[in-house]
Amino acid sequence: MTTEITAPASTGIVLGENQYGKAEVRLVKITRDTARHQIEDLNVTSQLHGDFTEAHLEGDNGKVVPTDTQKNTVYGLARDGVNSPEEFLLRLGAHFTGEFEWITGGRWAAQQYFWDRINDHDHAFSKNKNEVRTAVLEIAEDGSKSIVAGLEDLTVLKSTGSEFHGFPVDRYTTLKETSDRILATDVTARWRYTSEAIEAGIDFNAVYASVREQLLTLFANTHSLALQHTMFEMGKAALEANEQIAEIKFSLPNKHHFLVDLEVFGQDNPNEVFFAADRPYGLIEATVTREGGAAKHPIWSNIPAFI
Repeated sequence: MTTEITAPASTGIVLGENQYGKAEVRLVKITRDTARHQIEDLNVTSQLHGDFTEAHLEGDNGKVVPTDTQKNTVYGLARDGVNSPEEFLLRLGAHFTGEFEWITGGRWAAQQYFWDRINDHDHAFSKNKNEVRTAVLEIAEDGSKSIVAGLEDLTVLKSTGSEFHGFPVDRYTTLKETSDRILATDVTARWRYTSEAIEAGIDFNAVYASVREQLLTLFANTHSLALQHTMFEMGKAALEANEQIAEIKFSLPNKHHFLVDLEVFGQDNPNEVFFAADRPYGLIEATVTREGGAAKHPIWSNIPAFI
C-alpha cells in the first residue's frame, strides 16, 4: 500500500525583510611602521542583505556566507589599516557585495574607542572614556550608499549660563523657574552624509573633528534658555560648517543637578552644592536639517531608538 504525498496547503505566511551577520567584532589595530605606534580600537558589526529565502524556508545554506567568515574578513581587511570607521566600513561593504554576486547590499556599523598617549609616550596609552565615535553604512540593492556618522557619551556641563522659565504651570507642577542653573548632558549626535560627499571620497576624520568642535563650542558659548535651544544652535553650527552633512540628529538627556537645602545645617547655599541625579531625567531629541531637505531617509529606520 502506498501513501500519496501532497504538497502542503499554503498558510498565507511568507518571509519578510531579513538580514544576518556577525555582531560586535572587537578589533584592535596597532600600526608600528615607525617607533611611534598608533592604536585603532573598533567594535564592528556586519549584516548582509540578499536572497536568503532558501536558507529560511528550506535550510539550504548555499548562499549563507558564514558569520565566522564575516568576522575573519574584518580582521583580514584591518591588516591594511583602518584610517576612519567610515572608510573601513566602505571597504567591508565593497568586499561582500563584490565577492558574492547574491549579496545585494547590507548594513555595516562600527564604534571607535579612543586612547591617549601616556606622557606623550611612543607606545603606552590610557583609554579615553570621554566619548565613542560611531558609523553606520548601508548599501541598497541599487548599489547606492548611505552613511550616518556620530558620537555618543560625550559628557558636557556648564556651571552657569543656563536658564529655564516661562513654562506652563498646572496643579502637578512643582519645578521652580530659574535664571541660573547647571546644564549637563551626555551628547549623542548622528549626522547623515550627502550621497555626493560619499562619492567624492571626503576626509571623514576631518569632518568628525569639525562637528565635534562645533558641538562643544556652541554648548559652551550659547546662553541657554532651554536644552532644546542649545541643541538647535549646536546642530545649526555643525551644518553651517560642514556642507557634506545633510542633517544631524540629537538625543540629549538632561542630567539634572538639584540645589541641596543646607539651611537645616545652619548654612547657606549660594548655588554651590548640588545633588547630581541619575534618574529620572528629561530626554530631549530632535533633527536639525537643511531647508527643503528630503523626507526621512531610509537609513534611519535601521538605527534603533532615535527620532
